[in-house]
Amino acid sequence: MTTDERRGVAILGSTGSIGTAALRVLERQHSRFRVAALTAFNNAALLEEQAARFAPPFIGIVNNGAHESWRAGGQCLVEAATRDDVDVVLNAVVGAAGLEATLAALARGKRVALANKETLVMAGGLVTEACRAGAGEIVPVDSEHSAILQCITGRPDVEIQRIIITASGGPFRQWSAEQLEQATLADALRHPTWRMGRKITVDSATLANKALEVIEAHYLFNLPYDRIEVVVHPQSVVHSFVEFVDGSVLAQLGVPSMELPILYALTHPDRVPDSGVPRFDPVALSPLTFEPLRAEQFPAFALGVAAGRRGGVAPAVFNASNEAAVALFLDGRIRFSDIGVAIANSIDALADLPGDTRESILRADSAARRHVQEHFGC
Repeated sequence: MTTDERRGVAILGSTGSIGTAALRVLERQHSRFRVAALTAFNNAALLEEQAARFAPPFIGIVNNGAHESWRAGGQCLVEAATRDDVDVVLNAVVGAAGLEATLAALARGKRVALANKETLVMAGGLVTEACRAGAGEIVPVDSEHSAILQCITGRPDVEIQRIIITASGGPFRQWSAEQLEQATLADALRHPTWRMGRKITVDSATLANKALEVIEAHYLFNLPYDRIEVVVHPQSVVHSFVEFVDGSVLAQLGVPSMELPILYALTHPDRVPDSGVPRFDPVALSPLTFEPLRAEQFPAFALGVAAGRRGGVAPAVFNASNEAAVALFLDGRIRFSDIGVAIANSIDALADLPGDTRESILRADSAARRHVQEHFGC
């Protein structure tokens, strides 16, 4: 394969855990892909190292204009995502900041390898419409949704009965309500199986991430909420199940590594040889166990799913209030248990705001962030 035939990849959020994993995959797959654009939020030092290693023609940084040759500011995400030399946009931006780039890339007919689940959560209808209108493509990077896609590819929608998303349960899987009242930031960041960024790790601890994934699955796979379930699987080896109408159940299994779903998002529906992920050893990875999700101990999960069912701006309010509350927790300004309280308070106050347009969703997003800051950030 010649250089001109390689597919150009833009990585939005290249200095985060997903972005750095993606660069490891691309380095191994250099005969198929080239790095066309890299963007970061503010880690200029690591971005500079990545730029020197991969020499992309476009480099952008959102919040640290350290280099005159780099594009600076939030618009650099959209610029990277819409370049003519970009075929695949891997959106690994954390939070609502990834929305505009996703919409712009889909409008230009790009494949969006989506690790930014908040994009679909806050504006699922807008994103799916942009995908249809622009003839773009959304391929999930989350290991759970990648597993579902791998199980259903080539099968018609009418054959799918339900999907079951697995959850590790996070660091507090067996904690009591009394223990959770005393949970510290260090406790919340001690994930048992995955190594992720701080915000995503806290979302895993509250199980807000599973609510986000349920909403995302609703839009990705066009399934009603009552056909999407979650089960706790502490080993994180079975990434999701799909049950078909004849009662057959398929699952995708693998070691807990984001490199495999990243690779599949780049190559879907094809599979290519790759040596980056350890081989699957069923004996070494056994036993595999499953438990019910204790929703009463983790209110953020139920609040998020209810917001998804409610529709309108409610999912955007859930997502924004969760982001704002997690930021306060990371700053040491609220307790772990206050995250769910802040989300519930924001949904009660703001989920009935009118509209489902881009502007109304963004207004609701801003209002929810202000609400959490004003009521819980003092």
